[in-house]
Amino acid sequence: MEWNWVQIALAAAAAVLIGFSKTGISGVGILAVALMAIVFPAKQSVGAILPMLITGDIVAVAHYRKTVVWKHLVSLIPWVLAGLLLGFFVMFRIGDGQLSVLLGSLILALLGLHLAKDRLEAKMRFSFARSASFQATMGVLAGFATMVGNVAGAIMTMYLLSKGLQKNEFIGTGAWFFLAVNVIKLPFNASLGLMTPEMLVFDLWMVAPILLGAWVGIRIVPLISQSHFQRLILVFTALGAIRLLLAA
Repeated sequence: MEWNWVQIALAAAAAVLIGFSKTGISGVGILAVALMAIVFPAKQSVGAILPMLITGDIVAVAHYRKTVVWKHLVSLIPWVLAGLLLGFFVMFRIGDGQLSVLLGSLILALLGLHLAKDRLEAKMRFSFARSASFQATMGVLAGFATMVGNVAGAIMTMYLLSKGLQKNEFIGTGAWFFLAVNVIKLPFNASLGLMTPEMLVFDLWMVAPILLGAWVGIRIVPLISQSHFQRLILVFTALGAIRLLLAA
């Protein structure tokens, strides 16, 4: 594949956003997915971006390794694996447009549920976030979304925000989750022919801009209050969902 300067610039911008999303504001990661879908055909972009995501995950885990809240991850594991398998079998049986509508609609629905959560729980005297059905649903959705389009960030945002985590706990817990899940996805993507030697060479070139974005994220997070951090996460999550719907 021959590259022009526009493609290189878009890919580098996506790499910076990936690094920043892993150590800073997670919602911007979906913008990187959108940029990569411009550089590569939709399905190929899924394979190209995976090693980039893992690079960002490693940096985030190294920096936030002491702030992970394991209890919120352990309960998700079996459901995420089920979602990964579902996504693997569905990936080439559904069109890109249908997939974008499905994921965008799900994210907006979850966002609405999160915003109305306190009022609903008070009225129903029931905690969604502590229910087994909530854990199962979010786990399956996260596994499915990350397999078919690398857009589980929005799903996990809703899950982790529902747990009331502080910003460093939010980032650290999410970092460990995505590192584990993205590594598990490697053989699936390879078996689907989405990872080639040419793609891996491309990914190596993207390491430097990923590190730059990660450094910016690490510097910015301490400057943002908890309330502003949560608002930014929700705003970028909503924008990402709308972007998916418009791309359909």
